[in-house]
Amino acid sequence: QITSLVRRAALTQNDNHFNYEKAHNFKVHTFRGPHWCEYCANFMWGLIAQGVRCSDCGLNVHKQCSKYVPNDCQPDLKRIKRVYCCDLTTLVKAHNTQRPMVVDSCIREIEARGLKSEGLYRVSGFTEHIEDVKMAFDRDGDKADISASIYPDINIIAGALKLYFRDLPIPVITYDTYSKFIEAAKICNPDERLEAIHEVLMLLPAAHYETLRYLMIHLKKVTLHEKENFMNAENLGIVFGPTLMRPPEDSTLATLNDMRYQKLIVQILIENEDVLF
Repeated sequence: QITSLVRRAALTQNDNHFNYEKAHNFKVHTFRGPHWCEYCANFMWGLIAQGVRCSDCGLNVHKQCSKYVPNDCQPDLKRIKRVYCCDLTTLVKAHNTQRPMVVDSCIREIEARGLKSEGLYRVSGFTEHIEDVKMAFDRDGDKADISASIYPDINIIAGALKLYFRDLPIPVITYDTYSKFIEAAKICNPDERLEAIHEVLMLLPAAHYETLRYLMIHLKKVTLHEKENFMNAENLGIVFGPTLMRPPEDSTLATLNDMRYQKLIVQILIENEDVLF
């Protein structure tokens, strides 16, 4: 019985998931000519390294003032040089979307023509073609053409989506929540495990939560065509576990020890997406 989880999810809409907060990405900067702090409005003294500038939105402040600036960064598209390898929240705020447009574009294409493809997400596309798709998104953003006329093999699009998740500087399941998810996966009682996973999901930043939610709805659709594609929730868990979550410290031993729990987390998220999100 998971009625308590369903009831609580229905009653408490977590405000966090409508509030895409983003901290500024301040770097020490040397200004040419006189400059004023955009936080305290006082002059920035010195000949070099007078203050810091946010490399995502261009806000200029004293180093001391940067500690007090709220998490209200609005990234400027002109400053975002690429789509892949870009922080997830930065990308969605720059494009003013709920989720990264790479995720939307790839999933739309896969659902249009690939749901019955045997071994979807398990079979690899040609690496050079996947790199082409990556370059197209980096160059053209949401105008990138990934249609069947250019990439007839749907595994290339599936590979490009997986690569996007692998390239994220902070994984979809963030480093901050990683150990909590692993601990939740170790709970033996299925109902208590589901409750624990639900609680950790609520700790994800808004853009990460929304991206994960959307992906799980898609992967659930993939499992509905298991007779044709041979991809059930467990198989998809094996593929997406290490793609969506990585341990904070780059330890091979930790990764190997956690692999079955990574798989289990994704499997549970797919099987229970309607209850958990």
